[in-house]
Amino acid sequence: MSTDLTLGHLTAAPGSTTKGLLPQQIKGISFDLPIYLINGKEEGPTLVVTAGIHGSEYPCVEAATRLGREIDPTVLRGQVIIVPSANPVAFKARSIYITPPDGLNLNRQFPGDPEGTFTRAWADWLFQHVMSKADMYIDMHGGDMIEALIPFVAWNRTGNENADRIAHEMANAYGIRATIVKDSAGDLGGTTTASAARAGIPALLTEAGGQGVWKESEVDILQSGVRRVMAHFQMYAAIDDAGEQSVELGGWEWLRSSVDGLFYPAVEIGEMVEEGQLVGRITDIFGEVLQEAYAPVSGEVLFLVTSLAMNDGDPLMSIAFA
Repeated sequence: MSTDLTLGHLTAAPGSTTKGLLPQQIKGISFDLPIYLINGKEEGPTLVVTAGIHGSEYPCVEAATRLGREIDPTVLRGQVIIVPSANPVAFKARSIYITPPDGLNLNRQFPGDPEGTFTRAWADWLFQHVMSKADMYIDMHGGDMIEALIPFVAWNRTGNENADRIAHEMANAYGIRATIVKDSAGDLGGTTTASAARAGIPALLTEAGGQGVWKESEVDILQSGVRRVMAHFQMYAAIDDAGEQSVELGGWEWLRSSVDGLFYPAVEIGEMVEEGQLVGRITDIFGEVLQEAYAPVSGEVLFLVTSLAMNDGDPLMSIAFA
């Protein structure tokens, strides 16, 4: 028999689900954090699922809310904590990439700093109070308002044999073909999953969707992936659809703008490109070419920015390589 699952003032007894809002006040800003606590009757691992780290990524938010409603605690082994909108301030603002109070990208601030500005302090709260409870962690994303992408998952290889093995199994079980394995011998960065991996927590980033919409097919990709991971680790019953076979890719290279202007991509998501191939141009408002972007590696276009407006330093696209 499992024990009570508690987060803040919310508690789920074994065999029950509790949902509610956790009132927050971070750096003088008040908001509510939605939480599902799903506590199985049998002891087992704790899976933490977050969504909406970026405020305008919607398929992941819908997938998380459905998981919270549909997982039956009476047949669950272990515990599941779901945060369907992990950045409520950005969600309300329909913000792209950044969190409005300080203009920082939440997914570059982990594990956070309680003495930092709003976004860094919020990252610290999420890491300390939610992510650190995980035996396994999934951070679902949904392509931002100005992004088109092919579905993919990514995990960090850290050298922690047990965490790497479990993360690898999570990626294989999720049912998305494109799998990025990031070598974390160097800088892990400030992402949710990299910071969890640094702490020894097996962690998986998942992406499907984009451009400010949520399609049923994209919601299903994300929701079904979580269910497959749960089934693989014998937390929950398997679903009929096994998903796609995972294909591991060696990493990704990002291309960025070096000017302000208008962006005209020359490739589509999922397209295979060769190193040195022209993949896009940036012009001024009068059509004069300011920058030509060339593929730094041969590989598959994983995502690209779809907005005409482009700012100096903004990402243009990412190319995944074998």
